[in-house]
Amino acid sequence: MHARTSARLLSAALWATAAGAGQAIGVTDVAGDYVAGYTGSRAGDLDVRGSFVTYNAGTDTFVFSGTMAADIGASPGGFYVWGVNRGAGTARFAGNGVPGVLFDAVVIFNQNGSGTVNRLGGAGAGATPLAAGTAQHFGSTLIGEVNGSLLPSTGLAKTAYTWNLWPRDGTLPAGFGQISDFAPDNSNLPVLRVGVVPEPASALLLAGGLAVLMLGARRRRPTGSLTSRS
Repeated sequence: MHARTSARLLSAALWATAAGAGQAIGVTDVAGDYVAGYTGSRAGDLDVRGSFVTYNAGTDTFVFSGTMAADIGASPGGFYVWGVNRGAGTARFAGNGVPGVLFDAVVIFNQNGSGTVNRLGGAGAGATPLAAGTAQHFGSTLIGEVNGSLLPSTGLAKTAYTWNLWPRDGTLPAGFGQISDFAPDNSNLPVLRVGVVPEPASALLLAGGLAVLMLGARRRRPTGSLTSRS
């Protein structure tokens, strides 16, 4: 990922961290609350401890961030899925006992930062691949940026979209059984709307931002789960 993109991701994460000093900005999730019947990796990097999604109307970008119980990469087949409700979301996991998770699109990030945006209905239905490096991970924290044009509305304003994060173990057969955790457990959370965040002006600030994310992943872990990688 280019330094300019890295700077934007860091800037968004740091803004959200600062904004969250006195308010909840996402979800916190208890350790070890794996989905009942899940038989995949329990190395910790598929166990969500905290997550948030921001939307910047000034740049029409979403930033997705998740912090796990262990460093990303401990489970070789692991990948990360954010379900997004753009207005026409349905309870696709209701038959699995999770009726509160609604979505009509998914944003998928792999460990190398590549991924896919799958729109499951409505405007622009289809899939768009994301190049390697679209997301980055810093210790146990994964963060990636997606242009809002890839997530067109199906009824809600982008500032009113809701989401849920579920990691998956891709070494297992495709389907619900890959899902290790849901955050939140059985509901969606709204995106956090942010203002225009200026890009860091220097490599020094970028390095400082990286340090903050690393410390956040290791020292401030918050307390407290389709096919084709979805």
